[in-house]
Amino acid sequence: MSAGESARERLRILRAAHSIAIVGFSPTTARSSYYVATYLVQDTDYRLSFVNPRAAGQTVLGHTIHASLADLPEVPDIVDVFRRAEDLPGVVDEVIALDAPTEGRTVWFQLGLVNESAAETARAAGLGVVQNRCLKIEHARFHGGLHLAGFDTGVISSRKGAR
Repeated sequence: MSAGESARERLRILRAAHSIAIVGFSPTTARSSYYVATYLVQDTDYRLSFVNPRAAGQTVLGHTIHASLADLPEVPDIVDVFRRAEDLPGVVDEVIALDAPTEGRTVWFQLGLVNESAAETARAAGLGVVQNRCLKIEHARFHGGLHLAGFDTGVISSRKGAR
């Protein structure tokens, strides 16, 4: 089992991280990347960066959108990717090209995104890999705000079935 495949490993990744870059961030409020970014801005202490070459220079949710990972003010611990599966090798290459050690850094491919070739390239470079998982859902689930099915239960209790 490789990094990110177990719930324990995903929790470790999220706890160790201090910064997240969202590649493929969209300033369109109906897009899933915007929804995830809104959650991260409002409910976490991560330092966030947004990457989208078509929206570079815009400020959204209090953060400037950058054209590429190389333009970021810091090297992120997690690169959360909202791009097509066929674009993932290029994103991994961009992460590897950053002038920083890869140990402790992770590429996180969002729900529906799996590319074994890109994942193997990332692992060979020393990066952690999470595929086909939503960072927002995983974070909320580990922090008590989400039912395993992915929705907010509205219940705050340690007892099963409490209302």
